[in-house]
Amino acid sequence: MTTMVFVNFPVTDVQASTTFYEKIGFKKNPNFSDNLVSCMVWDEKFFIMLLSHERYQSFIGERKIADTRTTSAALISFTLPNADAVKNFGKLASENGGKSIHLDDGIPEEMMYGLEVHDLDGNCLEPVWMNPEMNNN
Repeated sequence: MTTMVFVNFPVTDVQASTTFYEKIGFKKNPNFSDNLVSCMVWDEKFFIMLLSHERYQSFIGERKIADTRTTSAALISFTLPNADAVKNFGKLASENGGKSIHLDDGIPEEMMYGLEVHDLDGNCLEPVWMNPEMNNN
């Protein structure tokens, strides 16, 4: 069985967030979307569920939804085919109301390149490229 990953993000405006994710390369699956939820598809194994605060709250009971604009709740990493694809993903996010940050971690770009990308609500993705030659020890 192939593992599928569903990331659940609370969002203040499902429609605006859906538009943002479409502009950075995700596709909406209408079969798993309604006015409270959008299922955003990256590929056949990686999905982001954009949930209204009302819907998200139903999953977490009494716990409080984090304010991801001021608090880091999670950093969701996924790979892209090259450093330019990572840079383009960050550029699209910044051009569409998100935020893209490259933090210098001391690793040369020819070995690995990643960004911290924030959506409209501050939820954080980390697109990354890793040189496949670095896996050959």
